[in-house]
Amino acid sequence: MADSLQNQIVTWRRDFHEHPELGNHEFRSAAIIAKHLQSLGIEVKTGVATTGVVGILRGGKPGPVVALRADMDALPVTERTNVPFASKVKTMYNGQEVGVMHACGHDSHMAMLMAVAEVLTSMKKDLHGTVKFIFQPAEEGLPVGEKGGAEEMVAEGVMENPHVDAVFGLHIQSFQPVGTINYRPGPDMAAVDAFKIVVKGKSSHGAYPWSGVDPIVVSAQIIGSLQTIVSRNLQITHNAAVLTIGAINGGNRSNIIPETVTMIGTIRTLSDADEKMIIDRVKTIATKTAEAAGATAEVIIPFESHYPITYNNPALVAEMLPTLKRTAGPDNVVLRDAETGAEDFSFYEQKAPGIFIHLGGLPKGADPATAPAHHTPDFYIDESGFSLGVKALCNLAIDYMDAHSK
Repeated sequence: MADSLQNQIVTWRRDFHEHPELGNHEFRSAAIIAKHLQSLGIEVKTGVATTGVVGILRGGKPGPVVALRADMDALPVTERTNVPFASKVKTMYNGQEVGVMHACGHDSHMAMLMAVAEVLTSMKKDLHGTVKFIFQPAEEGLPVGEKGGAEEMVAEGVMENPHVDAVFGLHIQSFQPVGTINYRPGPDMAAVDAFKIVVKGKSSHGAYPWSGVDPIVVSAQIIGSLQTIVSRNLQITHNAAVLTIGAINGGNRSNIIPETVTMIGTIRTLSDADEKMIIDRVKTIATKTAEAAGATAEVIIPFESHYPITYNNPALVAEMLPTLKRTAGPDNVVLRDAETGAEDFSFYEQKAPGIFIHLGGLPKGADPATAPAHHTPDFYIDESGFSLGVKALCNLAIDYMDAHSK
């Protein structure tokens, strides 16, 4: 049935792709999803965490509750592909006009989960349990001051009523060969902690720096020292980590030393201990470096966003691995390395055992090294692997419910 729905999945995906919406503004996408779920006779709740949609399919036989999740939001990226369904949408984001593009594959995720709902509904009387379909807004984060995403979905009770016993999700990957599924037990994707540092010195004329305290020089010293955390404080044989400064702003003239400099960055870690260590070191380095120069530094962590580690329950992975191998073929199911990208699917996994798998979207024969990266204007996905994603989610749900209803 998944194969027979392949063309419909592509149609849905291309429609979502041509009409992308940023986080907490997925009104059109949510309406399409809700209408489809309602047409299947599924119980539907809309407006969850602003624009989220939750569908509940109660099987004909008693058993556990399985949640399946897809994210809905696009990114502030101007599309550069030449596909006929390329986005031409523009909107305002953080005070600037931006293009909007599904540059991470969430259009694919929505379309596949809509098909999963259709497949599972067709066998409703034989399902041993309940399936909860979670269509989530704002996975990519939000402007400062807004709430949303998986954290808000969980806060509004999406993992309860009925209580979820296991949760599954997938992400399509532009650099992973189509027809494959990658998985990893334990830490799969990193925790993310955005941070902000405000360095305050004393303004002066650029010709007389001794009469002030230069926050630009202090900031440069802080940035250099922050890069020693991973190289000198992290036990790199255990886990990877990343610390990146993504923006720095201060001053407006060549001959004026400003009073303040602001920088923002991200920390990515794969263990709770590493996360705490790096946060502590960032605070110490920033404040003490500034103090040594006669300046001050305020460190705000988390700033904008914090996602926990995406942690795939090892026992659940071991239990469901035969399902994935049967679905895709043993040679097409590959153990992957942990990565320093992040996913707010991690919030669901804090409430129930979960597995997050990765679906190939790289055309056969293409070089992964040259594939357009996620979050870029040239991002491209081979649509031929969508039915495999549908089969994987269906079989994970069915096999889990069958095993745990006994």
